[in-house]
Amino acid sequence: MRILVANDDGVYSPGIACLAGIAAEFGETRVVAPDVEMSSAGHSITATRPLSYKRTPMKHVEAYRVNGTPADCVALGVSQWERVDVVLSGINLGSNLGNAIWHSGTLAAAKQAALMGLRGIALSIPVPKDEPDFGALQPAVREVLKVLLAETALTLVNVNFPHERPKGMLWTRQAVKLYDGKIMPAKDPMGRQHYWFTVTPLTETEEGTDLWAVEQGYVSLTPLRLDLTNEKQLALMQARHPLDATPAKARKAGDPPTSGVRAAVVRESE
Repeated sequence: MRILVANDDGVYSPGIACLAGIAAEFGETRVVAPDVEMSSAGHSITATRPLSYKRTPMKHVEAYRVNGTPADCVALGVSQWERVDVVLSGINLGSNLGNAIWHSGTLAAAKQAALMGLRGIALSIPVPKDEPDFGALQPAVREVLKVLLAETALTLVNVNFPHERPKGMLWTRQAVKLYDGKIMPAKDPMGRQHYWFTVTPLTETEEGTDLWAVEQGYVSLTPLRLDLTNEKQLALMQARHPLDATPAKARKAGDPPTSGVRAAVVRESE
């Protein structure tokens, strides 16, 4: 098995060193990570300048640093190393729970893998005060990888560890009812106004969600998907506001457009 390891904290983060060391127990492992911290970079990609990568010393594995985003690192790493089987991202210094997955660079690296037809697994841990004890965390990481690396049916998974020693592991769903993003105004020493994007503690958690599991002391494993289609609302709108048939169906039936908007466009083109 070939395992590519990326992150958004940067190639020198202790979290990626921990993850890469354990990944090497399961297969041939290579690290390709940003040369600087890219936290909350989301799924941005670099399109206005070229990317480059340089060899970086790391125990037990081959490692490279890239002047790009987490998604860049995965795309570049996969293109330069044939037959990658799975991409691991993390271990991120900070949880990626609930709606935080939308702007998470850690999740973006795993999503980029899924977009490229590979399996992607993102791993994160909260950092309330001190840096996590990655030595104590290793057994839990090893158990998670034993489950997820063997399960080829899962294409994209978000894993979050609790700060303390885990009680066990739970399959969870993403918490979506709350958003903890917040803009805080402040002034610099010159009295000029500026703003911080920060988060507020969430006090309400729903049982069975990733937030709830981590709060209860469990490792949260949340299967995700790339398809964002709201199937329930799509079916509702198709019933409430029926629109034109698909072009293929319209050509087959030979019927004119039924939508007033489509009909107007056709008349203008004649």
